[in-house]
Amino acid sequence: MKFMSTWTLLPGSVKAAAEQFLASGGQEAAGVKLLGRWHNTDCSGGFSLYETDSAAALHLGAVKWADLIEISTVAVIEDSEAGANLVATFKK
Repeated sequence: MKFMSTWTLLPGSVKAAAEQFLASGGQEAAGVKLLGRWHNTDCSGGFSLYETDSAAALHLGAVKWADLIEISTVAVIEDSEAGANLVATFKK
């Protein structure tokens, strides 16, 4: 399953978050595959796309950053899956 996380740095946390990111490489928890990560150009936050079958593994990764950033994560699906659902639902 794919998940999209967006994050926003908490006020005053840019330096500490940068230090933690550089020290760890932003490595994900076991069982979570990072598909891509993008950073806002104003250093306010960004978003990541993950693939995993374990919500608990995503939670473990979020816990490591909870004192520095606010994270929101949602399950996402591909266009082809969404399109098939729409056709099945609305096309009679």
